[in-house]
Amino acid sequence: MSFTTIPILDLSLSLDPTTKPAFLASLRHALLEVGFLYLKNVGIPPEIFARVITQGKAFFDIPEAEKLKIEMKNANSFLGYSRLSAEVTAGAVDHREQIDLSTEHPLPAPGAPLHHNLLAPNQWPREEALPGFRDVFEDYMRRMGEVSMGFTSLIAEAIELESGAFDKYFDGEGGEDQQHKLKIVRYPDVGVLGGKGGQGVGPHKDSMLSSYLLQASHHRGLQVQNMRGEWIDCPPIDGTLVVAIGQGLEALTQGVCVSTTHRVLSPAAGEGARFSIPFFQGVRGDTEFEDLETVGVGQISERVKDQRRRVLERNGGRLDDVEFTFRGGGVAKTLGEATLRNRVKSHPDVGERWYPDILAGIREEQARLAKQTVAAPPAGNSGDGVDSVILLLV
Repeated sequence: MSFTTIPILDLSLSLDPTTKPAFLASLRHALLEVGFLYLKNVGIPPEIFARVITQGKAFFDIPEAEKLKIEMKNANSFLGYSRLSAEVTAGAVDHREQIDLSTEHPLPAPGAPLHHNLLAPNQWPREEALPGFRDVFEDYMRRMGEVSMGFTSLIAEAIELESGAFDKYFDGEGGEDQQHKLKIVRYPDVGVLGGKGGQGVGPHKDSMLSSYLLQASHHRGLQVQNMRGEWIDCPPIDGTLVVAIGQGLEALTQGVCVSTTHRVLSPAAGEGARFSIPFFQGVRGDTEFEDLETVGVGQISERVKDQRRRVLERNGGRLDDVEFTFRGGGVAKTLGEATLRNRVKSHPDVGERWYPDILAGIREEQARLAKQTVAAPPAGNSGDGVDSVILLLV
């Protein structure tokens, strides 16, 4: 029987040797059967979360002219502000407004691979327009980077690997050079949208290893799809982050850890805007797909693999049947190349300005596949089967 609720885990239990085994068992259940979990007591003070939420909401109240000064299409890094309904998931428009940030990197050196354009300084709102915003979010990304790296080591232990089993996919010793990413997102209610529809974000899976969502308002809307195809609500719970397992972790473990399809429904008319602040743990962009696909499962114990097989068999599948969408589609050799292509696909306005050749190639491939496809693509793909690697958290 597939899951009908999202488990809640207490990270503080992992710090005590007497409670850590039970914590790892609960984490293993979440990894093998759900692919989603709530995480509480992550070690970040409540007042930090409160400042992040306050400043995040305040961004959308600054004048439109200030937001457009840092519009995403002004830079080739895909960092910055996106207007309402400017992004696409699963071939349909997402009705959300957002700003994309990341841990700071200098501009790439001349002659660097094209995907190194993604490693860049942020476009920050002016301090005079939004005092304290930059300080709050630089501090939060640093803290969340530490949380994500520590939690990834616990994921490894939960599936009976060494705690550092995934370290090779991070930049620098301990991941100190990582480019973690973050979004601040506002979802207007359908009344404001004027009946344009209720897709806040369409059905998708997350990429890389793990993502951490701070639900910044009281609204429901986030839903997770179980193996029976049912949509399970994932409402806000005070003091928690929602952790989504990404396709990268599913690929590295050859399907032992599950990446789960999810979506966001726009708030109903009159409910006001929903806010969310997802954090995405970074993975080394120069990692090659060949490297990803040749490691992982051989190191996992048969006991853990048997647990995952039993989950699949209860729901009509087998471990060998797991479909991996974390691939380059024969076009991209590295994660960074695939990331760039998918950013172009999700933000065609940026692609038209900075990457017209890549955008043209994607559109040609989409047109070709549209003619060939007789059945809908599997849930969680981006809708066209091309480079279905870097998808979007809600």
